[in-house]
Amino acid sequence: MRNLYESVTLLDQRCYEQYLLPEDILMEHAAYAITQQIHVRFKPGAKVLIVAGPGNNGGDGVACARQLLGEYEVHLFMPFGAKSSMCKLQLERYYACGGELSESMSEADVVVDALFGSGLSKPLNEESQHTIQKLNQLDSFKIACDIPSGIDSKGNPMPLAFAADLTITMGAMKLALFMDNAKDFVGEVIVADLGVSRSLYESKSSYKLLEIDDLKPPYRTRSNSNKGTYGHLALVAGEKEGAAIMAALAALRYGAGLVTLLTFEKIQVPYELMHSSHLPPKATALAAGMGLGMEYSDEDLEEFMDNDLPLVVDADLFYSPKIKEIVKRKRVVFTPHPKEFSALLHNLNLADLSVEEIQRDRITAAKIFAQAYPEVVLLLKGANPIIAKGEQFFINPLGTNALAKGGSGDILTGLIGALLAQGYDPLEAAIQGSLAHAVASRRVERANYALTPSDLIDVIGNL
Repeated sequence: MRNLYESVTLLDQRCYEQYLLPEDILMEHAAYAITQQIHVRFKPGAKVLIVAGPGNNGGDGVACARQLLGEYEVHLFMPFGAKSSMCKLQLERYYACGGELSESMSEADVVVDALFGSGLSKPLNEESQHTIQKLNQLDSFKIACDIPSGIDSKGNPMPLAFAADLTITMGAMKLALFMDNAKDFVGEVIVADLGVSRSLYESKSSYKLLEIDDLKPPYRTRSNSNKGTYGHLALVAGEKEGAAIMAALAALRYGAGLVTLLTFEKIQVPYELMHSSHLPPKATALAAGMGLGMEYSDEDLEEFMDNDLPLVVDADLFYSPKIKEIVKRKRVVFTPHPKEFSALLHNLNLADLSVEEIQRDRITAAKIFAQAYPEVVLLLKGANPIIAKGEQFFINPLGTNALAKGGSGDILTGLIGALLAQGYDPLEAAIQGSLAHAVASRRVERANYALTPSDLIDVIGNL
């Protein structure tokens, strides 16, 4: 788990003031981080095109160009000149070492984008857009310095961005790199140290980036145990009972000792599952909402939900007026996708945000809910799900586009429900369920268009 920051300006400032490291030293380390990656990936003599902007991000690129001189075929292109004092100084050093400026962009083995850093606050002008479009068309390995040019502080292309294979971000991980709208542009993300260790550079943060090593499946350690030891999850099956069945099978696979589908109708269920019209007296957790449709009246739902069991809520319940009661419960996890989250915010009179508005600023949207209901765990689905509780925010970047398939969300509900049933607190259940869901999507041995919920369930058994 790594810290994430909206901005590293204060962290850089501490380097200047507390550690006596001037801007110059930080820039040299930033440039060297790019240089090292080029050394590792490309043999001496390879052609390197560095496109540098007029500010300090450009200064990083110019310093990298100087460090590569004499060993690589360096082409430094500066379409907007040098304006910041550090960029000008780096250009002087580059000239002093015999470097020259290129007049155009051309194919290269590797392209370094050092046009604009993380401070972009307005849409790119026509010339900048044209430059980035030409860079994206080059058949080269593409490295972004700090953040792909064109991505703003909220993670949105303005209106386009450099499409990197590798982003080397400076000092610490930035939130913008892990927003949904940035995912197609950042590629692999690594952090460059700027002259001090991560422990000295970073400060406390409310934002965390989840990593594969954070996944802790519910391995069983007690030999003297039985099915009741591992909890009993009840799931409300609705109009589209297949959703609840998939969630139930995922829950059984992820360790729940017993799983019961709740419905007033007779339905066909897999033999591994139980079926009842009443909440089992020894149930330890409840899941509801997936495929619910118009199956139940509020009074009917009350038959299943008039209790204080840990609860995971999904899908159709976010559109129901009953959500105003559910949100007051203790030990509850909400798992909406952006459209459902828009409805949830509206139903709770918190905000009227469209799906597009939510996606353009996912953190702020999540904060609106988390501040109003600090005891509820929110898992806002997306390319990089956000898990929020009060002032704590976790981002899971590990999922793949293979999960863009009907039923994937039902599997997630089942995983979280299984963990709740086994005694996990809601925040940990949401984090671990999300990680299992994402990692499983990476381990399914099929083409990314071919994943099915059943595939996920199979792989979950081998995490």
